[in-house]
Amino acid sequence: MTPPNTLLVNPTITSRASARFPLSLLHLSAALDRNGSSRIVDGNVDRDVVDATLRALGEERFDAVGISVMGGPQMAPSIALSKAIRERRPDLPIVWGGYFPTLYTDTALSAPYVDYAIRGQGEESLPELLAALGRGERDLSRIGGLSWKNDGAVVHNPNRRFSLDDSGIVLPYDKLGDPRRYLARTFLGRRTAAHQAAIGCRFRCTFCGVAAMFGGATALPATARLERDLGYLKHQLGADSIQFFDHNFFDREADMVPLLEIMAKLELPWWCYARSDALLNLSESTWKLVRKSRLRMAYIGAESPSGAMLKEIRKGTRPDQTLEVAELCRRHGVIPELSFMVAPPVNTEEETLHTFEFIRELKKINPQSEIIVYIYTPLPESSKHEKERGKRASMPLLDLNGDPVVFPSSPEEWTERRWVDYACHADAPWVSDDLRRHIQDFVTVLRCRFPTVQDLRSPPWAKRGLSAMAAWRYRRRRYDRPWELNLANRLVRLRMPQVSGL
Repeated sequence: MTPPNTLLVNPTITSRASARFPLSLLHLSAALDRNGSSRIVDGNVDRDVVDATLRALGEERFDAVGISVMGGPQMAPSIALSKAIRERRPDLPIVWGGYFPTLYTDTALSAPYVDYAIRGQGEESLPELLAALGRGERDLSRIGGLSWKNDGAVVHNPNRRFSLDDSGIVLPYDKLGDPRRYLARTFLGRRTAAHQAAIGCRFRCTFCGVAAMFGGATALPATARLERDLGYLKHQLGADSIQFFDHNFFDREADMVPLLEIMAKLELPWWCYARSDALLNLSESTWKLVRKSRLRMAYIGAESPSGAMLKEIRKGTRPDQTLEVAELCRRHGVIPELSFMVAPPVNTEEETLHTFEFIRELKKINPQSEIIVYIYTPLPESSKHEKERGKRASMPLLDLNGDPVVFPSSPEEWTERRWVDYACHADAPWVSDDLRRHIQDFVTVLRCRFPTVQDLRSPPWAKRGLSAMAAWRYRRRRYDRPWELNLANRLVRLRMPQVSGL
């Protein structure tokens, strides 16, 4: 039997300048190449991803196409790509994997151009599927984490247990052409590389896709693997800084210390996700390692100043810890990038205004704190991890008319503006026009008063000017209709980390 050959595609989701390593496809490719072969098409670099994909199909024989699919802006190109493949090669199996088909599996498989959906990790499920298809098997029920169509009926196989093994896998960066083109200029350095060391998170926040995918499991890399991977990025590719895409970099201190020792040796400035309680629990000796490793910024999910709200979403932290971590980071020279979720379905306006005041308090404690404001858009009950479904009643999701929120039942419906905004935490059905405008106005005043350190494009004089213009509004809490700031932003175009990322 000929070893299977798989085409892996990442649809376009960001600008060429913001393209980072397609880490999920690199991991899948390494797994597939153990008993077969694979090719990667990255739409963030190959801008006409449909043409690049069809061209690849004409150049090689493939047994399946795997497409990494997220919600939000990536839905439309994922659909267009899948339809083009189906039209060109109706016989070729199309497999969707990643965030969207994991959380909205039935919706993904409702499309005639999606044959299989892999939930969660695909490094074991996808090779097993390719092998079964190569043997002509019709019964695929033994492949964990796979959802598929059997005579028109959707079948969901049992979840695959999260793999905690460190296989020592080496990512095939050479399949991306010149990997150096993925190194970006950021506030961390001139050649920032994206990397993922740990995967999963042991916390189970009800709104979080990571918790829904991994169910509280997490795995950290072996120190030898981390040193090898970072050494390759630094010495072979010339990276001078690292953006860690770990779901939660700081886990248990005892497990983190060996990793921090490696990073302190390499001294690459870095950015990561973290939790306030984890940072507060680090010992002084560990903070010494953190400083030596040159941590520049930690993205911390503060979420809400309401203890009741944090308990409702099972965050596991307290508002006072958010205030404490802002001060702690100030002392250690780390910029805390604190994200908040406003406009929850219950007490929508009250919670939002409370959050605005809490943000002001944080800025007094640590003026360097970066603030990210999202609208709270929780996952539907059906998208939660099977361990969490039905365990406890969630706050009701009702629209402005008091009717239950009905989530899309097809990929095409997820491309509608209102649902793209929902997936991007930019709007929700229960948010009124007045509150939506008030949130936007507050964010405008805040980001003009305190321009992000991540903005390398806007000249310093422009940022100083905008900060001065916004000062009186921020001081007097006059957020409404900041017409002069909106006009100035058309010229300066300050960077928005919640939209563009690092």
